[in-house]
Amino acid sequence: MINTILLDLDNTMVLFDETAFYLRFMEHITPYFGDLVPAAEFGDRLLIGIRELRNNDGSLSNREYFLNHFCRGIDNQRHAIWQRFLSFYQSEYEKIPVQAARPDGLEELLDQLEAWGLRIVVATNPIFPEIAPNKRMAWVGIDPRRFLLTTHIDNMGFVKPRREYYQQLCGLLGTPPEQCLMVGNDLINDMVAGTAGIKTFLSTESGIIDYTALTKGRSLRGGEKHAPDFSGPLAAVLTVVAGLNRR
Repeated sequence: MINTILLDLDNTMVLFDETAFYLRFMEHITPYFGDLVPAAEFGDRLLIGIRELRNNDGSLSNREYFLNHFCRGIDNQRHAIWQRFLSFYQSEYEKIPVQAARPDGLEELLDQLEAWGLRIVVATNPIFPEIAPNKRMAWVGIDPRRFLLTTHIDNMGFVKPRREYYQQLCGLLGTPPEQCLMVGNDLINDMVAGTAGIKTFLSTESGIIDYTALTKGRSLRGGEKHAPDFSGPLAAVLTVVAGLNRR
């Protein structure tokens, strides 16, 4: 019996060109930190901080772990740097040009899942403060209050594609993995949920994305691709859930 739907965000519920957006993001955020971190260092520090999150063992929040690596050698700036990140997301993030769209049937999907009494969670990679996924949802008019929980840098101690991310999430929800369905567009980050005992659905609207293009070939990703239990357009999740809950 499935009672909880875990929904990825980027290119699952919000369709956009991640490569183009990342380049614009860096153009906006790098000078925003100019008085704290030299522009020549900022990009490398950001990539190192995010990449190192894969090694967090859950003993620290992702925020603390990220800052430990981003602020190496400039730890006296730690508080100011985190406040600057928050200020950026509050005041500048929404100024970055982006063209985003909903997949067909998203509103109907969420409405029906709610009508069935299922719990819906935004299971996005928790490498940003909560305000960032909330603003990405706003791009396409999704109300964050529709969801029981959104994973973010402060409430998780693991990131995708670690199996432990899904185990920690199930623990936070108090839900056995076999009662969850993970829905996402990524064979590595999202479908790895299957190794934690969660049923998986690969959404197909976004097609295949070259994530190495986001970081000039410096991979932020690692892990194996995993075959999904189900796949198709996002709207087909309703058919899958109905079928699983008839068994």
